[in-house]
This record gives sequence, structure tokens and C-alpha cells, in this order.
Amino acid sequence: MSLIREPDQRKAIELTRPMSSIEEERGLVFLIQRYSVQDGPGLRTTVFMKGCPLRCHWCQNPESWEPYPELMPHDVKCLLLGTCAEVCLTGAISLDLQEGGKIDWAKCNLCFQCVDACPTKALSRVGEYMTVGQVMVEIEQDELFYHRSGGGVTISGGEPLLQWQFVHRLLKACKQRHLHTALDTCGYIRWPILKEVLEYTDLVLYDIKHMDPRLHKETTGKSNRLILSNLRKIALTKKVWLRVPLIPGFNDHERNLTELGELGREIGAEKVSILPYHKLAEEKYTQLGKQYAMAGIEPSSTEYLYEVQQFIESFGLQVTIGS
Repeated sequence: MSLIREPDQRKAIELTRPMSSIEEERGLVFLIQRYSVQDGPGLRTTVFMKGCPLRCHWCQNPESWEPYPELMPHDVKCLLLGTCAEVCLTGAISLDLQEGGKIDWAKCNLCFQCVDACPTKALSRVGEYMTVGQVMVEIEQDELFYHRSGGGVTISGGEPLLQWQFVHRLLKACKQRHLHTALDTCGYIRWPILKEVLEYTDLVLYDIKHMDPRLHKETTGKSNRLILSNLRKIALTKKVWLRVPLIPGFNDHERNLTELGELGREIGAEKVSILPYHKLAEEKYTQLGKQYAMAGIEPSSTEYLYEVQQFIESFGLQVTIGS
């Protein structure tokens, strides 16, 4: 299903209308991933919260950006049956046997009736409001595995601290069950909020995109000054794993990697995870009507990734390739 969307036409129905008292007690979750081995020690359940203050050009989860549920088409499942167009009261969906299906996002009001009507699941809703209790039901299914493997629960995003009150309650509920907790964050949040959430956090997975404030802002939309300031404060009391998306031509040069290694050594980072750039998310951008800024950029070679690993290890840090 092809898309018609301009950036300024994106709807924010769930964001702009007043929230009910019930919704204030819920968090917007776009994925709960069980049996995760990439987001902290041991076997884990990772809860992905929706909404992010950054717009990283290479982001692998563009469906996590907006703080409201979104509609995502899946072209390979579409059989052009027309049931979605029939129930669309705004006329946002049209079908053509030659060109396939189209969504005019300027007309879409995110009612999601098309999702319910599609028998092949070619349309899906990204983001569900859940209570802490509902999330805990999912988490507790694998409680035995957490204890046996030294695992636990990781709260990720998007940026989970955009919903910090919900995340705070969720982490507290996990600690009441004696579960290991990890917070995966970009760190772009006011320190008093971050400090409060850390009360129930055992490990912080901290994203470092670039050490230069200007380049960081050019490619993510925000400076890294607050991010680096928060990191140094966190490291005084919490275990920290640095996570570095390695982007060819952006942050993979010697100067930036040197500053990164010095930072890791300064804060006593337990581990640095190099996250290689890949192009698997490009189709998501098309499905969501978003522009993919990294088109034409090729991933780093395996040989170069090992060179980067060895270079950062020279600062006395434990370094892994991948999460």
C-alpha cells in the first residue's frame, strides 16, 4: 500500500486531545519483546515505550517516534479486497488494481476501523495503552527464566522517559517482584526526573550518538550537552553500559572514537556495545510515510567493526559488537 504523506500533514489526534483520568494511569507501549538477550544481562523481557524527543537519521524504529498510536500498512499482506476503504469514513483509503492501495494521510483521523476490517492484517495499529498491571502480566510469565539466567526487565523505546511517571511505577512494580531492572535511554530529560526513575533501576543502557554537540544536533535534532551531563551524574551511583550506533561517515572516525573511549574510561562504564548500522528499517519508513535520510549509506565491513572494537578496548573498556 503506497503512501501519500507530507511531514506537516501528520496527525496527532491522541496527542492533542485531553487525556482521560484512565489514560493518565496507562502507558503507550508499542512492543513487548520476550526472551530478549540484547538489552542487558541474562534472559529479559523488553518493554518498548512509544514517543521520542530525538529524530536520529539512522533510527531503526521510526514507529517509536510519535507519542500517539499510528497506522502502519504491510504491503506484502494486502490482497486489495477493499474492506479497509469501505469502512473508512473520511475517504483516506483508495484502491487501484494497477497501483495498489493508497492512504491520504491528510484525511486519515487514526480511527483504526480499517485495521479491524482487514482480514489479512495488512494494516496494523502501532501503540497500545496499557496499565502497569497489564504489562506486569506479560513480564511475570517468564519470571522463572529471569532468576535462572540472571536476567530481568528492560524498559526501552523510543525514549521511555517521555512517559516517566508510568515507567517509574512499572520499574517499582518490577522491584517489588525482586526483578533486575534496566533502563535504556538517550538521556535527553531533566535530571530531577531521571534521578527519580533511577530509584528503581539497577542498570542503565545509555545511548551515545556523537561526542560533538553541533553534529549531534544536526543528525538527531538535539544537542548532547544535557545527555553528557546526565551520564556523568548517573555513573556516580549506577552501573552503566554505553550503546553506540556506529554510523559510517558520521561517528566512526578516530577523533570521535577517541573522545568516546575517554568518556567511557572517565565514568567507569562496565561495557561499550557497538551497534552496527544496517538498512533493515528502510521499509518501515516507507510504510509510515517518513523519509529515510540514510538512503545510499552502506554498512561498515566486519573487518572495520573489529578495528573499532579493538581501538575502544585500548582505553581499558570491555567492548562488544552488537547489543
